[in-house]
Amino acid sequence: MDSQQHSPERREITVRRAPRFVPFLLLGVIAGFIAAMLVAYLGPENPTYTREATLGFFTIMFAIPGVCLGALVALLLDWNSVRKTRRAVVERDEE
Repeated sequence: MDSQQHSPERREITVRRAPRFVPFLLLGVIAGFIAAMLVAYLGPENPTYTREATLGFFTIMFAIPGVCLGALVALLLDWNSVRKTRRAVVERDEE
């Protein structure tokens, strides 16, 4: 058996909770789709276009700002998580 004691490797790391961007973007699309459904089915009916065509048009019109709003919220949360960054020292365990 080796009786030498070796010191474990120590490293300093940065710990922060960063949000995932994709769920925020999807939530923006879903919110845009719900707003488009409200406009298409609760608004006055147009004899030229079907309600489904109106829904498709407004889905595109509301999904784009919804994605932008979701990205903005994710960026603000990410910026906040950078400000709350903590430092920690970790040791490597050989076992």
